[in-house]
Amino acid sequence: MDQIKIKLSTGREVVLDDEAIKALNEYVRTQLTLEQLAKRLGLSGWEEAYELIKQVPAWVMWTPLPIYKKLIS
Repeated sequence: MDQIKIKLSTGREVVLDDEAIKALNEYVRTQLTLEQLAKRLGLSGWEEAYELIKQVPAWVMWTPLPIYKKLIS
């Protein structure tokens, strides 16, 4: 399985690497805000973070990193 790349309407492409998966896992399991998520992923603001969340498959956000690594290798 290849790495997942998400293209945002701003033209920015976000690659879901280990750090991005960790941040998404934390977002769905805690009270991490969209603004905080944007900061962790290097996005310009909560709008880009919201757009990313809408495009990322739900199974990616809920899959723990060790399991995700086994799936993509």
